[in-house]
Amino acid sequence: MLGFSVYLSRELDAGTHEYIHQMAQTGYETVFTSLHIPEDDVNVLLTRLRQLTAWCQEEQMQVVADVSADGFERLGWSLQDYQTVSSTGLTGLRIDDGINMRDVALLSNHMLVALNASTLSEQDLTTLRTEQANFDNIEAWHNYYPRPETGLDRQWFLSKNQWLHQHGLKVMAFVPGDGQRRGPLFKGLPTLEEHRQIRPIWATVDLLNLDVDSVFVGDETVTEDTMKTIAAYVQTEIISLHVSGLPEKLQGTEWHNRPDVARDVIRFQEARTRQLLSTEPGEVAQSRPVGSLTVDNSRYGRYAGEIQITRHDLPADKAVNVVGRVCQADRVALDLIDADRAVQLVTDD
Repeated sequence: MLGFSVYLSRELDAGTHEYIHQMAQTGYETVFTSLHIPEDDVNVLLTRLRQLTAWCQEEQMQVVADVSADGFERLGWSLQDYQTVSSTGLTGLRIDDGINMRDVALLSNHMLVALNASTLSEQDLTTLRTEQANFDNIEAWHNYYPRPETGLDRQWFLSKNQWLHQHGLKVMAFVPGDGQRRGPLFKGLPTLEEHRQIRPIWATVDLLNLDVDSVFVGDETVTEDTMKTIAAYVQTEIISLHVSGLPEKLQGTEWHNRPDVARDVIRFQEARTRQLLSTEPGEVAQSRPVGSLTVDNSRYGRYAGEIQITRHDLPADKAVNVVGRVCQADRVALDLIDADRAVQLVTDD
């Protein structure tokens, strides 16, 4: 599932409406918002919430709001009165601080409840079972982290996700946006710290490789290109790499990394049978910095025609011709290309 964020701390305008429509048309299914920003006026917040949910209902999208016990109190809601929550158009709640598992169990019998994936414990799950929670309506959602250096550690994150899956829970995490970033820090809203400065598409691919079921954009917006690229990857699972100097015969072609993954290079398993590029040796052997697109020439005998992308800096080899290079922003994706992964090459403009 794909989702994105719309925040109620500013007025929702025609641009917001159009953004929601575009995201829905591209394949995004759920909107995340927040109801516990202390500086917001409650009446303004609720008015904007109803506007947001009305627009999302037009697009048949779900709306899940982050809320704490203090937020319930400020809004005048009762934890036992799910009908008041539903009347706003919300289809789910992401439960933050101060709400006990007994109330979560009650809510789960009427709507989606997302719990904090990072802090959920075995005792919490035991209580939910005792209180007859509806686990079909319970998911585990990680936080995003506005302050640099506070995002989650990769290995801890993977271990936690594996534990959550063992208990039958779906997992959601956030990627930063590359359009309008959210204040007050404007430093991106990722779940993993290492995703803060990379393209949202590569953060998405990485999260899906780390046992995440749903990916949401944390920031205010993404660019139209990113919007479509993420949705296309989720549908096809094809990684598109932008390559400078890409030979025309390779434009838009789809390849697969070999099932026996090499340490130093990505090896396209179809290349030697397709033989799309010349295998004449180059006049001068070129070094192969990370991201180099290469073809083995006739000096490599039976390997002639093999196409590779280097994962690391490699020295020049008179049996290898360099024919292009993956753009810098996409090189982080080279470590995400695992066994049998589909790869498409496109010209870097």
